[in-house]
Amino acid sequence: MTTTLPSLRLDMEDGLATVTMTQPARGNPIDGDFTRDFKEVFLALWETPALRAVLLRPEGPNFSFGGDLKTFHPVRHALPAMVRRMTSDFHVGLSRAWQLPVPIVAEVPGWAMGGAVGLLAGCDVVVAGESTRFGSAFSHLGFSCDSGSSVTLTFRMGAARARRFVLLGEVLSSHDALAVGLADQVVPDAQLADSAREVAVRLAAGPTLAYGEIKRLFLRAGHAQLEAQLEDEALTLARISGTQDAQEGVAAMFERRKASFQGR
Repeated sequence: MTTTLPSLRLDMEDGLATVTMTQPARGNPIDGDFTRDFKEVFLALWETPALRAVLLRPEGPNFSFGGDLKTFHPVRHALPAMVRRMTSDFHVGLSRAWQLPVPIVAEVPGWAMGGAVGLLAGCDVVVAGESTRFGSAFSHLGFSCDSGSSVTLTFRMGAARARRFVLLGEVLSSHDALAVGLADQVVPDAQLADSAREVAVRLAAGPTLAYGEIKRLFLRAGHAQLEAQLEDEALTLARISGTQDAQEGVAAMFERRKASFQGR
């Protein structure tokens, strides 16, 4: 069974749902289509009784460049309303995805940036290629973080390391990401797709109910924090996106120059 949406494709086979990001020419951006589609796909997966595991993967050489600057730039003076609309869909989808009672495996090639890193960090197993790079670009734009990053990165990396990653806008190699817990496996690039699918297939053949309870127990400790943080992130990003520095950050990235932040 295959369901095709503007930015995602959902394939079901033998209990394994493969969710594929389908805009490789644009770097699989997090935009209005993606946030709506992501919510719809994961709401649908909650209603899929035969579901036993999920594989989240991209088409093309990169996982996702995160937020789409080409979308942001023309409306940079009205970003707060746009951010509130997008996060209202995306954060519902993220909450449903991370609480889904089956394992989620992320296949991460190429570049994963910004909100896409927060997204994949909430998955249960992250498989990366040797050339994969994980970057946090929020501070370079004058933005605060979203996509649950403040929670999922803390869960994986620890609070101090996650904070430094976001504050300094770091880019981590796949092996550095493995060392700090952001990635779970690193394999040769040519073997990435097969390796990630192998993990997903193995999990789909495992004790699904036990996996679901394991996920629930680990998530329970941070559940209230996760729900509160998703809302706080959305409202904070909407507020910050209306500042002069955020508008300057978007313009500078779009115009390929260094941003000149004024602290306003």
